[in-house]
Amino acid sequence: MKTFKENELVIYTDNEGNRFDTFVIFDTDRKTGLTHINHFNLKVNVAALELHPRSLSSNGVPLSDLLSFRLFSQLKEKYTQRDEAKKVNTSLVVYRGTEELLANAS
Repeated sequence: MKTFKENELVIYTDNEGNRFDTFVIFDTDRKTGLTHINHFNLKVNVAALELHPRSLSSNGVPLSDLLSFRLFSQLKEKYTQRDEAKKVNTSLVVYRGTEELLANAS
């Protein structure tokens, strides 16, 4: 299976045949085969992506300007926080102040 790395510059082709230069936010998920790209924050099939010719050169990082870098950093932080929130185990909940309830029950 073809995979893409974080920050790799790719060309995304949508269902209508439109092509967009974009870059990969995270990597390709090996379970689902979907790649998370910055174009409308989509997760797309690898078949809709091709490696951009600029990625083959050493100067292919799409974050050449400060605005792109800041947007990328904000998106990455947002989705990292969402992933961390999903990992929190909610099955164990500690309730404080139950002493009063138990005292009134008897």
